[in-house]
Amino acid sequence: MFIDSHCHLDRVDLTPYENDLDNYMEATKIDLLDHMLCVSINWEDYPAMRDLVAKQSKVSISVGVHPNEIDGHDPSLDELVSVAERDGAIAIGETGLDYFRLETGAGVEYQQQRFRTHIHAAKQTNKPIIVHTRDAKEDTLRIIEEEGAGEAGGVLHCFTEDWDMAKRALDNNFYISLSGIVTFKNAQQIHDVAKKVPDDRLLIETDSPYLAPVPKRGKPNYPNYVKYVAERVAELRGVNVSKIADITSNNYQKLFVR
Repeated sequence: MFIDSHCHLDRVDLTPYENDLDNYMEATKIDLLDHMLCVSINWEDYPAMRDLVAKQSKVSISVGVHPNEIDGHDPSLDELVSVAERDGAIAIGETGLDYFRLETGAGVEYQQQRFRTHIHAAKQTNKPIIVHTRDAKEDTLRIIEEEGAGEAGGVLHCFTEDWDMAKRALDNNFYISLSGIVTFKNAQQIHDVAKKVPDDRLLIETDSPYLAPVPKRGKPNYPNYVKYVAERVAELRGVNVSKIADITSNNYQKLFVR
């Protein structure tokens, strides 16, 4: 059985399933998808996301605001804490730093302060933090260390950086989650990381509807495609896919179910 540790069900195209989430959930059984974590991106869409999956026993939620979301409401520490506790969210995020689209340094301080606020919320609620990082390696690690994010623990999701960053994150009590990018032929850096992450710190995800894995690359992504991520990781590590399913499911339980 597989667990998708990071997806966005509220953004997934349910047209093939008569726009009915129940129909989709039923269809995932054939792919042995046991559970998924539906991750918040912004404050405005969060209530609809929460309500969409509220009756789904195989779906958990997080609460937080993605670093690229700059036009909507920026929740305070108290708001993050109260909403997470009220709604039974199992994680804070996704949050972090993304400098890829910043044309100047103007948004850097804003992103960093939001990241720190989310870390404080994770520590206050004793919930793990889901970290998005892109083109911000040193600042991401520095803030994790400065704010003691390892006290709450967390995950660098959709990991695309090098082994040095992975190792330093692991040293700070973080997990590493691999997405469909690991199935891409030219993703040598991620292949290297996939081989080296310890069994007890590895997670898998789809980040659906984005980044569909091979053999679905270029098409809409779905949480049940996490099996393709598991298959590629198993191949890279020289183990059976059932082992990857087992260790990543166990790791999910250790990190998120407290």
